[in-house]
Amino acid sequence: MNVIQTELPGVLILEPRVFGDARGFFFESYNARDFRETTGLTIDFVQDNHSRSTKGVLRGLHYQLEQAQGKLVRVASGRVFDVAVDIRRASPSFGRWTGVELSETNQRMFWIPPDFAHGFVVLSESADFLYKTTDYYAPQHERCILWNDPAIGIDWHFDGAPLLSAKDRAGTPLAEADLPVFRQ
Repeated sequence: MNVIQTELPGVLILEPRVFGDARGFFFESYNARDFRETTGLTIDFVQDNHSRSTKGVLRGLHYQLEQAQGKLVRVASGRVFDVAVDIRRASPSFGRWTGVELSETNQRMFWIPPDFAHGFVVLSESADFLYKTTDYYAPQHERCILWNDPAIGIDWHFDGAPLLSAKDRAGTPLAEADLPVFRQ
């Protein structure tokens, strides 16, 4: 597995070894030993999630105050632009974002550590989005930062108005958000 460091400390792009031939392809989407050896992280994943969305759906920017979730995400079909935002107030990279295109073609994965906000927008006609989390979903602790907060300035790589849930339309600007304490 190839590991690419992003401009945000701890946020990683992972490129698995894909074995392909005329029949199709095979790759290990997760191997605990390989993940630990290539990233230096020992992670216990407790939940797998799968969402399907149509073109223009934007989900995010989500995080949990308690039971913060680290997420290893990838796309099984389609194409998305995926984003991580550092929301740790005392962090040197507070309020900065990084993003990567994830697709069924490039097979890339994205590691978003706990205490980062996460979101994605679907660029293809539809996308199946898979993610492993380090803690359980806890709706009572979930928060949402406004997807288009100018203080963050995310370039979503999408033209037009995204399709948003009521929760995502009602997101809080970063300056007013209830945020986690910085944990090193």
